[in-house]
Amino acid sequence: MDSASSNLPPILSGIHSPEDLKRLPPEQLPALAQEVRDVLIYTLSKTGGHLAPNLGVVELTIALHRVFSTPKDKILFDVSHQSYIHKLLTGRAERFNTIRQFGGLSGFMKISESEHDVYGAGHAGTALSAGLGMAAARDLKGDDFDVVAVVGDGSFGCGTTLEGLNNISTTTKRFILILNDNEWSIDKNVGALSRYFGSLQETETYEWLRERARSLIETIGGPKAKEQASRLIRAAQGLITPLSFFQELGLTYYGPIDGHDINRLERILRIVRKRKGPAIVHIITEKGKGYAPACQDPAKFHGIGKYNIEDGTTVSGGLTYSQAFGQTLTRIAGQDPAITAITAAMPSGTCLNIFREQFPRRFYDVGIAEEHAALFACGQATQGLKPYLAVYSTFMQRSVDMIQHDAALQKLPVRFCMDRAGLSPDDGPTHHGLYDIAMMRCIPDLILMQPKDEAELAHMLYTMNSISTGPSAIRYPRGKGEGCGLPETLTELPIGKAEIISQDETPGGITLLALGNMNAVAAKTGELLRLAGLSITHVNARFIKPIDKECLLEQARRSKLIVTLEDHTISGGFGSAVMEALSELGCRIPVLRVGWPDHFIEHGSLDVLRSKYGLVPAAIAERVQNHLNTIS
Repeated sequence: MDSASSNLPPILSGIHSPEDLKRLPPEQLPALAQEVRDVLIYTLSKTGGHLAPNLGVVELTIALHRVFSTPKDKILFDVSHQSYIHKLLTGRAERFNTIRQFGGLSGFMKISESEHDVYGAGHAGTALSAGLGMAAARDLKGDDFDVVAVVGDGSFGCGTTLEGLNNISTTTKRFILILNDNEWSIDKNVGALSRYFGSLQETETYEWLRERARSLIETIGGPKAKEQASRLIRAAQGLITPLSFFQELGLTYYGPIDGHDINRLERILRIVRKRKGPAIVHIITEKGKGYAPACQDPAKFHGIGKYNIEDGTTVSGGLTYSQAFGQTLTRIAGQDPAITAITAAMPSGTCLNIFREQFPRRFYDVGIAEEHAALFACGQATQGLKPYLAVYSTFMQRSVDMIQHDAALQKLPVRFCMDRAGLSPDDGPTHHGLYDIAMMRCIPDLILMQPKDEAELAHMLYTMNSISTGPSAIRYPRGKGEGCGLPETLTELPIGKAEIISQDETPGGITLLALGNMNAVAAKTGELLRLAGLSITHVNARFIKPIDKECLLEQARRSKLIVTLEDHTISGGFGSAVMEALSELGCRIPVLRVGWPDHFIEHGSLDVLRSKYGLVPAAIAERVQNHLNTIS
């Protein structure tokens, strides 16, 4: 099928707003759900995206938009990577084939994209607290709308979700939390009783009887009797529902419910909407439902690139930085039993699944809890272990407090490995790793580095294993390496020493001081500048902290301009560190910083975004020549 605007399937093509959805007869809803799945499977095979999570919430999203009325009512999706169906049902179906493409729809909810996107997010643990804030504002202002937060079971291990959960009943009397459970396993017998209890709650009679009983008891015995009745009700529910602790938090629990039964979901949501007091609705869904490859391997299809619809296969490229990390750490751990590997719910994304297969007892996945992961690593370090914590750069920022307060202050040798550092192209601003240098380079005694290729990544991981004076961190980009492969022999790099890649003999030229994957760009830029008659020195910085001041001083003496290149924001980044170091050395040489500008970068392909923002060799060479004209 073709998901272009003129070829949407028949039922979906008639839905331009949630009001159109509400007018559909119930018997058409299963066919609509199938159309939505067909569009998801086809479109994402061309664009890539979060397929499995969205296939799992098709019926839930349809039911939500039939019961509630956005944008007046507020529906928040935690992480919001599973909001694709929400976009299809809120007037964006005709543009859905542009999702995650430059200038197209975002792969996450985005306030500026639609009035139906009431809260933009891309990280876990945001929906409950943000939704609770909306409910509190509604109550304070005397407004009248519902707030629904859809949170996956994985996010219930996230600290902010637990903190928000603890505050619901003391903040508002009107809030609906949807627990989208696609991982938890319920025991057969307990599950049968729970389903029975859930079926009771799906009737108006049950709700009426409960409230009528409370009212009658209060009339006869007063407030104290009503309080006793409430305790009895909670105790009785605790006998037959596995998640009765929600009652202790002041939430009425409904479920578990089949999350793929639209009619049943509608009934329970309408009942919950009418009741008084905050509630949690526990639904059971299946990741990847409706597409066999995604059901068989939901981790692979959680966030996937382009794939073949027939069998779900993807085009394999060269060795990625993540694979180089996973393979190398596993190799080093084979020689050092003190090494452990820790991640926060992303063993596959960081390729620590390679380590886990080889050393399962030394591997720890703590769930979506980056702060805990960092502290957990610190605890291991106090006992002589050598923990490597691997998390995406955009999520590691949650651990900065622990890196400073716990690891650095106590000089604990924890190794922080930041995958997806730099631009994370199609995911956009919520996932770009463009801020880690600025957040971390001010931390005393931290060693921070970035490799120019996958081979140097291997050497840096090996180097980190010998660092015992305090924490160290390494940042490396998403995607394929430079094609050089992994080295046969691992060697320790001298801490804080840069590498001269090439150097023309004639002094008075340009020094290109490149960090990490920008070395490839620097090499091509140098070729263009040489064609223009300029003398070029190309330096691979390697270390952000400590910076190689000896090398800087030498290059300042023999050059008339230093150009820094980094896959990071220029505000507070590597170029800023170079300028600070030169100032301390008393060098007045001009510095031209090349990096990402001081605003959030949109989503799009790497080539498109680098071209737009001038991070390509031709544009950089032109900037260098223009800058030379201003200082000559």
